[in-house]
Amino acid sequence: MASEFAPCSEAQKQAVLDRLQVIRQNIADACREAGRTEQEVTLMAVTKTVSPELINLAVDAGVTTLGENRVQEFLSKCDAYRKEAEVQFIGHLQTNKVKQIIDRVTLIHSVDSLHLAEAVSKAAASKGITMPVLLEVNIGGEASKSGVSPAELPDLLKAVQQLPNLRTDGLMTIPPPMTDEDEQIRVFTEMRELFDRLRQSVPMQTLSMGMSGDYAAAIRCGSTLVRIGSALFGARYYPPKPEG
Repeated sequence: MASEFAPCSEAQKQAVLDRLQVIRQNIADACREAGRTEQEVTLMAVTKTVSPELINLAVDAGVTTLGENRVQEFLSKCDAYRKEAEVQFIGHLQTNKVKQIIDRVTLIHSVDSLHLAEAVSKAAASKGITMPVLLEVNIGGEASKSGVSPAELPDLLKAVQQLPNLRTDGLMTIPPPMTDEDEQIRVFTEMRELFDRLRQSVPMQTLSMGMSGDYAAAIRCGSTLVRIGSALFGARYYPPKPEG
C-alpha cells in the first residue's frame, strides 16, 4: 500500500506542521485549565490512510507515538516508518490477525472481549513477551461500536488479569459523536470516574480517550492519551474502488 501514495507537496507538509502547532497549543491550554502538566498527556498520530512520508514528518516533529487501525495497512507501511516511532494498535482487531502484529506494536488499545484477550495472551506467549493492553469500553452503549459495557467491564478486567503474558495498562473509549461541549464533559467524566474506580484494585495508568473533535474536553476530564488523525493530517482520502 505504501507505493500507492503520491509524493507529498511542500504545502501539504507545511499544513501538517501548522496543524501540529495548533494541536500542541490546544493541549497546553486544556492542561493548564485542568491544573495538569503537558507531560501527563501523550499525543498519538493516527495514521489511517496517511502516507509514510507525512507520518515520518510528524515523527521528526516529535510525535513519536503512532496509532494504527488496520492490520494490513500497517504491515504495508511499517517498514518505512522512522525507527524511533512507537506503534500502538487502536482499531478493531480480529483474533486471526493478532499473530501478525504481536511483536510489532507496543500496546493494543482495543481488547473488548475475553476471547480476544486470550488470543493476545497466546500470541504473546509464543513470542516470549508480555503485551500491554487497554480494555475498550463502549461508554455510549452504541450497537454499531465495539467495546464492553461499563457494567460488564469489572468482570472482563478480572478475567483478563488472570491471563499470562498480558498486562492491563488501562482503558480506551470511542464515545458517540458529540458537538456539545457540556455533553463531551459529561461522557468523559463518566469514563474517568470508571477508570479511577477500577484502578483502586488494578494499577492502571492509561486512559485513552479524545480524538480530533473532542480531545481538549477529554484532557480536561483526565485523558492521558489523545488519538489525533484528521486534525493533524487533514481529511482522510479513500481511493475509489475499481469497478467490476
